[in-house]
Amino acid sequence: MKNVKRILALTVSAALAVSCFAGCGNGAKKNSDTIVIGCSGPLTGDAAQYGVAVKNAIELAVKDVNDAGGINGTKLSYVFEDDEADSGDKAVNAYNALKDNGMQVMVGTVTTGSCLAVIEKTKQDNIFQLTPSASAQDVIKNDNCFQVCFTDPNQGKGSADYIAENKLATKIAVIYDSSDAYSSGIFNTFKSEAEAKGLDIVAEQSFTKDSKTDFSAQISAAKNAGADLVFLPIYYQQASLILTQCKSANYNPTFFGCDGLDGLLSIKNFDTSLCEGVMLLTPFAADAQDQATQDFVKKYKDAYNGETPNQFAADAYDGVMVLAELMKKEGITADMSASDICDKLKKAISDKDFSYDGLMSLFDTIEELNDKYALSIEFAGIFMTRVAGRTTLFRQMYESYENMFGDRFLPISIRNCIAVNESNTTFEPLLTYDKKCPAALDYVELVNYLGLMDTAHYRKLARYLKGEK
Repeated sequence: MKNVKRILALTVSAALAVSCFAGCGNGAKKNSDTIVIGCSGPLTGDAAQYGVAVKNAIELAVKDVNDAGGINGTKLSYVFEDDEADSGDKAVNAYNALKDNGMQVMVGTVTTGSCLAVIEKTKQDNIFQLTPSASAQDVIKNDNCFQVCFTDPNQGKGSADYIAENKLATKIAVIYDSSDAYSSGIFNTFKSEAEAKGLDIVAEQSFTKDSKTDFSAQISAAKNAGADLVFLPIYYQQASLILTQCKSANYNPTFFGCDGLDGLLSIKNFDTSLCEGVMLLTPFAADAQDQATQDFVKKYKDAYNGETPNQFAADAYDGVMVLAELMKKEGITADMSASDICDKLKKAISDKDFSYDGLMSLFDTIEELNDKYALSIEFAGIFMTRVAGRTTLFRQMYESYENMFGDRFLPISIRNCIAVNESNTTFEPLLTYDKKCPAALDYVELVNYLGLMDTAHYRKLARYLKGEK
């Protein structure tokens, strides 16, 4: 169900990490002849690899769109600001700078904390926002913001499921950043799912942004508890320190992480041999054999000194391409206001007929998905909009459905349940269902399984559909 990438050691040189930081200037400023995409992410600091990858991919995507004729003849341009992955003033300052430079649509931010810092700003300004990689559920609580990536709860549950299904460990330790929304969000759902799967978490160890260099206490706790797997829902910089310090402590468990570990092999002066056997969830693998991935990887390497793109780059490239398709469909022009563009794009991305086959797609068309799962094309199109035209989470949802409920399929009318997922404030759409309707209950169980609904809301709905008080 999930795409798990095993890191192979000694495949990336230190020179690659250096080249990753080359060419990080701003893009073009606003002029009357282009539609301006504004982007923000970390170009400096611990998460710089992610921001640089996103910036590079946006640059590539903008060039590809323009080379193909632009948006009905109108060119795209972009501006990029460094927010240092900050969850406060620096993120807001970067957003304001983007507006000053003529931003009409936003692709960003890159990290969860920064995105949470600006989502109310974009809502107030009515600017369409598509984040490639900010993965907290709260990121998309407003109707103007969409995600390309999968959500934190889904990663936490997916990790626990994979560990359990593949019997990777009997005792698990977790080391997470309690001051970071991304890390805490994954940990919370991982813990719940691990308990449900019968996994034994023997040590829960946290750190904060103010104590992220010395992990000796956390490592000792995991080692003393006999953990044979350490789950790391954190970013690659801290993970590299933990791997290094585990070696010094003569502690050699299995390490398992999420998308935040992507970039681990490219850290300067880090002993990449320590990565042998490390596993992480990722929606993109640069060594995949499909033509779209191979073409993208070659193009990226040719443009950026042989550097291999990570999933953040793939997310960003897909994001710009999704925007381009929406803009063409809606006839977006350079002289339109950001607010008018936002209104049109919100409507377009929510259209049940919109889909986009990106770098992380498994099937070519909605019809292929429908053929495989015997599910409603109408429903498929609606769900696709929640992941901005990408099939990653969509595919996982139906594979999960197939595994859990076999051949029973969702009727078209089940689309009403989408309203529950989008707001979490009402379950009125479900009141039209017979309390014994198995498809409605199955859907609610599945949405909970994938981490797309808060626990209290899920329990209330499940009780109602089961006919309980």
